[in-house]
Amino acid sequence: MSKMFPRVGRHRVLEGAAAGVVVLGLLLWWLLPLGDTAPSGTITISTGTKAGVYQQYAMLLRNALDKDMPDLKVTLQTSDGSQENVTRVADGEADFTIAAADAVETYKLEHRTGASGLRGVARLYDDYVQLVVPRDSDIASVADLKGKRVAVGPPSSGVRLIADRVLKAAGIDAKKDITPFSDGIDTGPDRLRQGKIDAFFWSGGLPTVGVQQLADRFTLRFVPIGPELVAKLHDQGGATHYYRATNMPESAYPSVQNGVAVPTLAVSNLLMTRADVDPRLTEWVTRTVLRSRDGIGTRVHSAQLVDLRTAIYTDPLALHEGARRYYRSVKP
Repeated sequence: MSKMFPRVGRHRVLEGAAAGVVVLGLLLWWLLPLGDTAPSGTITISTGTKAGVYQQYAMLLRNALDKDMPDLKVTLQTSDGSQENVTRVADGEADFTIAAADAVETYKLEHRTGASGLRGVARLYDDYVQLVVPRDSDIASVADLKGKRVAVGPPSSGVRLIADRVLKAAGIDAKKDITPFSDGIDTGPDRLRQGKIDAFFWSGGLPTVGVQQLADRFTLRFVPIGPELVAKLHDQGGATHYYRATNMPESAYPSVQNGVAVPTLAVSNLLMTRADVDPRLTEWVTRTVLRSRDGIGTRVHSAQLVDLRTAIYTDPLALHEGARRYYRSVKP
């Protein structure tokens, strides 16, 4: 035997082989789906308006679910936004959805049908309130919206919920002191560009396609919503404690912000379902949401913020049992 290589004992060979099996097992556990066979059937996900982040995220999530569960048919259902989404899941019209925490809490505080059966799957990313006006507008604050034509979002949207509260905090009655329009991110940008409205509210992940597309062909700017206004917003009580004062980073819309952050408020988004949805299915969905983060994040920047360490915090909803099983399985 060549003296270049030392003799390896049988015991050490077995130890090395055992270690290799453990490593391979852990790798397969991470790469292979949960359980023996993937769930099948049909589920409906309520999304949002076109050109909004909910819709874009849900389309990419459906692709990821198709890969992990090829026998599961996933139907997407557009909506006005958070408020309608919560109602659809509570009523059984949809199985999963994305909704802002303030809309979820409002639904619960109103003791509406099915509220007690709502469950959280994962905390996703934050929505930022974006108040958009033409670059040459004389609107410098929320208070300046008085007497203006303002798009406050569809009636069942999360945008409408926030816009009404922000206006109230600024001393503006949304029904009397402005001319309100129900445009969302799908129609609001074009109406602003055409001069049919003076401003529009939007609440969504950063950047939102609809806002970015408008910025590419129209000179716009964002009206700041400062921390003093957020404090007044909190004075309203109810679900307003889910709003937090923050800044829209200068990197959100570089061509508009010119390196300057914009004071505003943010609220977290939740992927949610109902308690009666199959735990095994929900466990698989939760796993796909976390595993697909990087892939979806290349198309939807907000999705990069989905994180295992924070996903478990789905306040004001208790975790669904299936989601709980997944988080327990990956707990260090």
